[in-house]
Amino acid sequence: MDSVHKLIAEQIEQNEVVLYMKGTPQFPMCGFSGLAVKLLHDRGVRDFLSVNVLERPEIREGIKTFSNWPTVPQLYVRGEFLGGCDIMRDMAESGELDKLLGNK
Repeated sequence: MDSVHKLIAEQIEQNEVVLYMKGTPQFPMCGFSGLAVKLLHDRGVRDFLSVNVLERPEIREGIKTFSNWPTVPQLYVRGEFLGGCDIMRDMAESGELDKLLGNK
């Protein structure tokens, strides 16, 4: 698990926005992942690292222990774990997600 956590830490450190999701931004494999991508796209964020946890079972389990968060999708912005789909939606509704992603 240490090597998986190291890989996850590197992905988060090397990319401004990272979304761990089921599927890809073009073909999300669950509604929550699809909504997470839509929330990012609606804010003009298209250049982000997406990690398809369905293709990487070790990351699918590792991200849950890394963040101490039981579900996917998971969003990281500038190294900070924000949460999953519900938190992203709440942050979008309050305007907080726009501010965090650099939109006014």
